[in-house]
Amino acid sequence: MSKRATYQRIAKWYDLLDAPFERKRYQPLRPLLFQGLSGRVLDAGVGTGRNIPFYPKASEMVGIDLSPAMLARAEGRRVEVAGEVQLLEMDVMHTSFEDNSFDAVVSSFLFCVLEPEHQLPALKELARICKPGGEIRLLEYSYSQDPRKRFVMKLWAPWVRWAYGAAFDRNTHQYLGDAGLEEVENRFLVEDIVRLIVARP
Repeated sequence: MSKRATYQRIAKWYDLLDAPFERKRYQPLRPLLFQGLSGRVLDAGVGTGRNIPFYPKASEMVGIDLSPAMLARAEGRRVEVAGEVQLLEMDVMHTSFEDNSFDAVVSSFLFCVLEPEHQLPALKELARICKPGGEIRLLEYSYSQDPRKRFVMKLWAPWVRWAYGAAFDRNTHQYLGDAGLEEVENRFLVEDIVRLIVARP
């Protein structure tokens, strides 16, 4: 099943399925993605719009997603916030934006959905549309090095793959150099499971 089809199927239930993780794990992390950002900012893989309440008020925000059904859910959150927010159906590997279109790019758990062969093309596209000196900030999963936690994550992996088309072993940070990006920061925010990656073109 294609990624678009997966999220068309799951969009109606996505927030419900994700609710326990959203409350306990994701929500406290989302403000970090936008801290100190201004200007025109892209939310790549906006999904159902969970990041929208944390968008910088003075910024021009653009959210893209491959799934119209997910964007429809995000639209409900968009109308609740002040400021300019544009939502567009678009593939992160092949956007229609001009070079250097954004002052910053953020993405939360998009790259764990992308297959290994799509990591580099997507990063190259983000590097192309982000202005020199701008920041690309990514929240992503990694397998824990703790044997017990890793075992539990391995048990969860088939469900995560079926429901979300995602995996814990994408290692997105390893592709930064080949994408023409300089790694600025790479640190774990939740144990050794969820990491923040910051890079610049």
